[in-house]
Amino acid sequence: MSLKFVSWNVNGLRAIVKKNFLEDFVTFDADFFCLQETKLQEGQIDLEFPGYTSYWNYAVKKGYSGTAIFTKHTPLSVRKGMGIEEHDQEGRVLTLEYENFWLVNVYTPNSQPKLARVDYRMNWEDAFRDYLKTLEEDKPVIVCGDLNVAHTEIDLKNPQNNHKNPGFSDQEREKFSSLLEYGFVDTFRYYYPAVTGKYSWWSYRFNARKNNAGWRIDYFLVSKALKDQLLSADIHDDFLGSDHCPVSLTISI
Repeated sequence: MSLKFVSWNVNGLRAIVKKNFLEDFVTFDADFFCLQETKLQEGQIDLEFPGYTSYWNYAVKKGYSGTAIFTKHTPLSVRKGMGIEEHDQEGRVLTLEYENFWLVNVYTPNSQPKLARVDYRMNWEDAFRDYLKTLEEDKPVIVCGDLNVAHTEIDLKNPQNNHKNPGFSDQEREKFSSLLEYGFVDTFRYYYPAVTGKYSWWSYRFNARKNNAGWRIDYFLVSKALKDQLLSADIHDDFLGSDHCPVSLTISI
C-alpha cells in the first residue's frame, strides 16, 4: 500500500487557516498531514476534514509550540511527548502507532539567539534519539517535522555567515549526524544528494523568500529498514502561508 505523508510548520494554525491552508490541505490529499507550531490550546479552533481524524499535543504555555496530526488511518495507540516531564511541557512530540511502523511528528526546540538554549537543546536531542531507539526496537520509525537544523552547507543559502548561529551550529549539526549514523535516512537527500537551492524555511526579514535565501530544516527521516520502500520525497516551496513550506514523503508499506 502506498502512503503519502505531508509535514508543515504552520507558524500558527489559526493564522494560516485565514490564508489558503484549507485548500492546500485538500490539494495534497495526504494519508497523514502533520503540523508543527500550531500555537493554540484545545478548543481554540474548530478544524475538521472529511475522512480525517485529528490528534493534538498542546504546549502548557498558551499560544506556543504544539503539534497535530490529521490522518485517514486509525492508529493502534497515540503517545504525547516522550514520557519525560522536563521535555514534555511544550507539545513538541506526537507519536501514532500502526501495525508496521511508528509515525513521530516533532518540533525540535530552537537554540535561540547566541545559542542561549543550546544546552537544553543538546539534552533534548539525546532524549529524542533515545526515544526513537526505543520505538525502533519494536518496529520501524518514520520521523517528520521541523528539526531546527540545516545539516550541511548545501542546506542553507549562506553557510559561511551562520556557523555559530542557531540551526547551523556545530553542536546541532553533530547531533543530526549522529541520528543518521544511528540508522536513519534523510529521505530528501536519499533522492537528491547534491541538489542546492531547495529550502523549507525563510526568514520574514530581508526579502529572504523572494531571494530564496532559505534553510532546509524540515525533514522526513525513516529507519533504514524502510529505505527500499521509499517512493518519493519532496519540498513544496510553492506553497505559501507560513515562513516554512510543506515537505512530503511517499512510501510503500
